[in-house]
Amino acid sequence: MNYQKMCEAADYMRPLLPETPKVGLILGSGLGDLGEKLEEPRRIIPYGEIPGFVCSTAPGHKGRFICGRLSGVPVLCMQGRLHCYEGHDITEVVLPVQVMRLLGVETLILTNAAGGVNLDFKVGDLMLLEDHINFMGRNPLIGKNAPEMGPRFCDMSYTYTPALRKLALEAAQRLGISLRRGVYLATTGPSFETPAEIRAFRTLGADAVGMSTVPEAIAASHCGMKVLAFSLITNMAAGILDQPLTEEEVIEIGQAKGQELQKLVLDILAHLPQA
Repeated sequence: MNYQKMCEAADYMRPLLPETPKVGLILGSGLGDLGEKLEEPRRIIPYGEIPGFVCSTAPGHKGRFICGRLSGVPVLCMQGRLHCYEGHDITEVVLPVQVMRLLGVETLILTNAAGGVNLDFKVGDLMLLEDHINFMGRNPLIGKNAPEMGPRFCDMSYTYTPALRKLALEAAQRLGISLRRGVYLATTGPSFETPAEIRAFRTLGADAVGMSTVPEAIAASHCGMKVLAFSLITNMAAGILDQPLTEEEVIEIGQAKGQELQKLVLDILAHLPQA
């Protein structure tokens, strides 16, 4: 963990931001349109311009920060995330989260596109993450700890902040949105999982599977951020339906159902407790 690298990136971004962001948003596949709804004054900062950052190559990810306001709340939005399957080291994947923290972000909202493992789920469902299983075989906190960011050994009991989960359920009820709850299991990808792996993951207690989110949640928990996360079930996982899985399907469903998730996030932001 390179604390100096985090500080250099934060020092570059800080004078470019119109105000101190309080909430960070990471938008997954097909969900990047929420970044276009930020209210003025907006600032756009491509990842490639920030010292130490790598560029996003995943389909549907624009690879840039947008800073502005949503529901009156100052936010810093990642319009597209970084993934280990792109060839990035896991420390590069979580660097944006750590930089957000240095810039003043207190709450992180994560979204992703995921495959449904729970047989009761269907394509288009929204799932509130209650916990996760790290099946990536790596952890972003491995290596020298930066005590300025957090402790050597990070407790993960309440990674997904209970008070924020309660707020999300209340927002869903207000909006009449059906919100599943469950456990997200992360793999590295980029290949989709096999039917045998999905059966094993279901036995382990997973409700959805994807290739992101967990590294960012670990890094955010380590540095004391509140975390809220959602999965948009864009496909049923391998072996559930008799059809192949494609990235086009993921993006198409994300674009079709992403509006519902956007409404949910906007309502949550509007009801966040004021510091």
